[in-house]
Amino acid sequence: MLTMVNEMESRKIQKVGHSTLTISLPSEWVKDAELRQGDTIFCTFEKDGSLKIMPSSVARRRTAKEVKGFIVDSDLCDEGGMLERIVVGNYVLGRDPIIITSSKRISSANMAEIRNATQRLIGLGMTEETPNRVVLQCSIDPSKFPIYTLMKRLYTITCTMHEEAVEALVKLDAALAKEVINREDEADRIYWLIVRLLLSAQQDGKVAAKIGIEEPLEIVGNRLVANHLEKIADYAENIAANVIALEKSGDKVKKPVLEAMASISRSASETCNRAMECVFTRDVKLANAAIKAKEYVEVEEEKLMNALPEQVSDAYVATHLRAISWGLRRIAEYGAGIAEIAINRALEKPSRLCGAK
Repeated sequence: MLTMVNEMESRKIQKVGHSTLTISLPSEWVKDAELRQGDTIFCTFEKDGSLKIMPSSVARRRTAKEVKGFIVDSDLCDEGGMLERIVVGNYVLGRDPIIITSSKRISSANMAEIRNATQRLIGLGMTEETPNRVVLQCSIDPSKFPIYTLMKRLYTITCTMHEEAVEALVKLDAALAKEVINREDEADRIYWLIVRLLLSAQQDGKVAAKIGIEEPLEIVGNRLVANHLEKIADYAENIAANVIALEKSGDKVKKPVLEAMASISRSASETCNRAMECVFTRDVKLANAAIKAKEYVEVEEEKLMNALPEQVSDAYVATHLRAISWGLRRIAEYGAGIAEIAINRALEKPSRLCGAK
């Protein structure tokens, strides 16, 4: 292996003719790449002005990835949900088309999973269907989906789910709670599209430019932010499900308990709002305030849980209230996680707050 990975070597450009300039390659790199005189190497121009040099073997491996399709053997997907998860995984990895085959006939259960996957994933549809073969093609044009527009869309959905779930709790409105649960599918659709685009941007700088990624570090941070938002949607869905379970026992939930939960929810929302605003503005003070709001949620949630036995005697009701309370706390914690990512992003570039000496 090379020993110069983290070092920079300076080399002088030599003139070997009227208009030809040359530069020698590091001998260790040449040896590691198994290059010989007369071999071909490939050069690509990077956005930052640097030049990337690849041995032909590496270039061939990259070209080999541009295959005509990825085949999934549905006969091996004999457990419930397995084929659908494999389709989602291939979609996220940017593989296209996805060809699902069977030695006999694709089972009705697997066909149901294929159709469910196409409904869950934006841009994915069937272009061919026979008894033993299905071809899925994605029609996504990355230039039509700026990554930060998608992030805002995902946050809007999760924020709405959270607020409506707590409103449903306060009003003990099962119909509104069901609306929250219905929104979760849309959150998943946006999340999987974001992950697909980010992984594609990681592999291809042109895709990164099309979706608005300027620096490689943004890819990692955005993936984590999207994941946290998706988890917030999951907890909002869980809160809504517990509200539905509580509806028939609503008369046993005292008003002070509901008011305390609503107050905790407002602080959790504050955590998420400030964190996301920092993601886009790089205002570290906002992220710091978000983390403080999360700490307040933790304290208030513990107080509420300690006092709950005195407020609620019915074990069934108490169990669901604890689940809701825990969900609100987790939403605040994921919001604080976004705030920490936002602080790291704010520090990526020099500023008045923090710069190189």
